[in-house]
Amino acid sequence: MNSAPPIWKDLKESLDFVCYEHQTKSEPYYIGYFTTLVDSQVLHRDILGRLTQDSNSSLDDLYNLIPIAEKEISCDSKIIENKLLRGYVAVQHGLHNHHTILFKAAIFEGRKVTVPQVEFTVEGAKDAFVESLDINLNLIRKRIPLPELRIKESTLGSVSKTKVAICYIEGITNEQYVNTCIQRIEDVEFDMIPDITLLQQMIEDNSNSIFPQTVGTERPDYVSWALASGQICVLIDGSPTAVFAPVNLGIFFTSYEDYFLPWMIGSILRGIRMSSVVFSIFATPLYVAVLTYHGQGISNIFLPTIISSRLYVPFPPVVEVLIMELVIELLREAGARLPSKIGQTIGIVGGIVLGTAAVEASLTSNFLLMIVALSALASFTTPIFRMSATIRVLRFPFIFAAQLWGILGVFICTLAVVTHLLRLTSLGMPYLVPFYPFRITNIYDSIVRSPYSQFHHRFSFFRSPAPVRFNKKNAKLKKDIDE
Repeated sequence: MNSAPPIWKDLKESLDFVCYEHQTKSEPYYIGYFTTLVDSQVLHRDILGRLTQDSNSSLDDLYNLIPIAEKEISCDSKIIENKLLRGYVAVQHGLHNHHTILFKAAIFEGRKVTVPQVEFTVEGAKDAFVESLDINLNLIRKRIPLPELRIKESTLGSVSKTKVAICYIEGITNEQYVNTCIQRIEDVEFDMIPDITLLQQMIEDNSNSIFPQTVGTERPDYVSWALASGQICVLIDGSPTAVFAPVNLGIFFTSYEDYFLPWMIGSILRGIRMSSVVFSIFATPLYVAVLTYHGQGISNIFLPTIISSRLYVPFPPVVEVLIMELVIELLREAGARLPSKIGQTIGIVGGIVLGTAAVEASLTSNFLLMIVALSALASFTTPIFRMSATIRVLRFPFIFAAQLWGILGVFICTLAVVTHLLRLTSLGMPYLVPFYPFRITNIYDSIVRSPYSQFHHRFSFFRSPAPVRFNKKNAKLKKDIDE
């Protein structure tokens, strides 16, 4: 066609934009859309087909005639342009009438809901978030069919125009946390937001801290539990991960699967997980400190074993430890970057071959090899990947401090980490709560997984307007299912 509405002039420069003129007895209709964004079946069956049947319809009649739920009339060029870029079809009657009908005909291309790929669980639901924001919100809404579930939408990124959804339950979530989260998201100025991990770093209280202050998950049942507890969930279009906050340190060592097991079993598994984290951080630094400065503290039982294993090792303990730690990190990165089948082979075969070769070449001792392997294995027990990465990085400052000052250096480094954690917050909530500030009523479910009869109140540090879950007197009348 030779003519087109003025607001479509710039869009016509794109190869995939189509501007179609439909002649009528009076003024023609102009139909514009992007072929790469529009479902051709919806376009021809519901829009173009209706124009053929009734060509003399006015714009208002056409609005009521076409059976598409999401539609609107606008004369704002910015709105029209934005909708076209979102998969809408624009219909304008005549060149001088700037009122345009916008019909949603976006094509959906993406994954169907499948099992979780990262947070796989034996017990519980098997569905996971996908890259479609509408599907993800549907998964949450199905689990929380309440009118109080609020979903606020925003758009970020001057280039990406990414849709962001903020979810919370009104009457349960503290309004101050909601306002803080919304304000931080609206204050974000960045051109491209391709994934929620970028937004996650931008809205955290301290972006320079290696400790994560929000939790990311791909499980809608976990998000529903967090919303019911008084937390806020953030999702973006194009990312299969949801982020919720505020959080404390203990939640990073809590697996949601703990709540699907009897409370005693869940408590034991949680205790093993926390002990593994402590071992993963302190095992190799203590090895360096003891062998470098405190050899007299080694038991006579282990002394012959350590001496024989280190007899031909030419390096000091710190170099020996750094070599093995770097080998483990290389194997881990190689296994993560390669295809899954090859990555598993590299992890297993590479670990065995390199470990055996390092011992036979006298680059390390059998004793240290065992400690490093157990330390790496212990770090994998952390349910949240970002905290697992933090623990991996945290070992290196402890190793250097142990080389400089021995056990005193390990103590100084521990003191520095604890001081940092005491100052850290998540949406303004203290990171070490309920231990600092101390909340004796919230100790339950922090170290152990408490029975459900103890969940009669929400955590006070979430400052929920509705702190009571149920009447605790009724819980005493009948034994809990997991007691």
